[in-house]
Amino acid sequence: MENVKQYSTPYDLEGKLPLKQAIPLGLQHVLAMFVGNLTPLILITGGSACAINDTSLLVILLQNAMLIAGVVTLIQIFAIGPVGAKLPIVMGTSSGFIGVCNSVAVGLGGGTYAYGAIMGASLLGGLFETVLGFLLKPLRKFFPAIVTGTVVLSIGLSLISVGVGSFGGGAKNGDFGSLENLFVGFVVLVVIVALKHGTKGITSYASIFIGIIVGYILVSVMAQVLPTTFEYVDAAGETVTATKSWVLDWQQVQDASWFAIPKFMPVGLQFDVRAIIPILIMFIVTAVETVGDISGITEGGMGREATDSELAGGVICDGVGSAFAACFGVLPNTSFSQNVGLIAMTKIVNKFAIAIGGGFLIACGLFPKLAALISIMPDSVLGGAAVMMFSSIVVSGVQLVTKTPITGRNVTILSVALGLGYGLGANAAILQHMPEQIQLIFGGSGIVPAALVAIVLNIVLPKDKEVGKENNE
Repeated sequence: MENVKQYSTPYDLEGKLPLKQAIPLGLQHVLAMFVGNLTPLILITGGSACAINDTSLLVILLQNAMLIAGVVTLIQIFAIGPVGAKLPIVMGTSSGFIGVCNSVAVGLGGGTYAYGAIMGASLLGGLFETVLGFLLKPLRKFFPAIVTGTVVLSIGLSLISVGVGSFGGGAKNGDFGSLENLFVGFVVLVVIVALKHGTKGITSYASIFIGIIVGYILVSVMAQVLPTTFEYVDAAGETVTATKSWVLDWQQVQDASWFAIPKFMPVGLQFDVRAIIPILIMFIVTAVETVGDISGITEGGMGREATDSELAGGVICDGVGSAFAACFGVLPNTSFSQNVGLIAMTKIVNKFAIAIGGGFLIACGLFPKLAALISIMPDSVLGGAAVMMFSSIVVSGVQLVTKTPITGRNVTILSVALGLGYGLGANAAILQHMPEQIQLIFGGSGIVPAALVAIVLNIVLPKDKEVGKENNE
């Protein structure tokens, strides 16, 4: 009688599904986050951040990013002791750290030293967030929806300019803003929107992934009919001939091996206080974001509030996973908001199905050719997807902020946090006469100052005692 109910439904948290059902349900979660998981590494290692030109290192880091995302996802789903929420949470490389890490990289002069300093700070930050997870129950009152929403909103706002920069072909490239780059980015964006809202099922859930594939096909065709090189005048006033940024370098894929064991410590850890302080603060921010994501999963997928143990376990897993990721040269890992939205939309919360997706990520991490294929992605193709991905984070922030009544107190918290906090950070030049540490912590992205202002105001401003009365006035 024990095996009468052999399979569960996709809407059951526990239980096993038949593989023919679990595999597509798991893969759609991977497809929803696949590009977003690799985007932060591409942006921080290249461009105006670290500007690391070692393509073999980038392939290793991308390979490791997929492996780590899969491992940490499985830990989050099934838990190891207190580590893990035991919920259908998909983990991946956090885009929330892009702004802070970019600021740190520029401040440290870029290169492998800057990236190593980011990794050292991420290791310490992960351990710090782990401690926060164990203390989460007494700290939970400091992170209501108005604070978490403000943080998520500032994260999205800080990334929009990054997405638009990629849309134009990458500011570091001589053909930035060319008609070809804008055309590619526009086509990718249109495909994503059309699939997301014009189709149902896997093509809708995986619209970003399919849009990227269309982008690859498009630039491959363009390379056959359009010139692939151009001339431009560089900063030194010299005429330079270069390959257009949208051209795919298939040689990198050909040179990559089919199978490889992920490399431990591909970048040496550096412990530089100029990186440690702002990144540690960002870990507080991402802990707040994770609380919001977990609450979104339980409320949207299961119609209940998250328990203290689920919230604590999720944040602890964030911390442990991020420290583990740093040892493999990967930026901090956190819960993925794209997948929270997918669960809220489908109500599919079966852990076995999501675990299938985690296993697929691990398998991807063992095949460098796949990592190489991602690493050659043109900026404009990435930008077509990033514009929508990053803007959707802004929308998630708005949804969190409006979960509670829009009282005068909440308007003040949001206004001051975005106006003063985010405004100062997003216009770093205003801090040029401040000490270097202040510039590194508060300049560049706006996320950290906005979060700190929101947290402080939530503590010091008197609580609304008669919300209903205030709303009716």
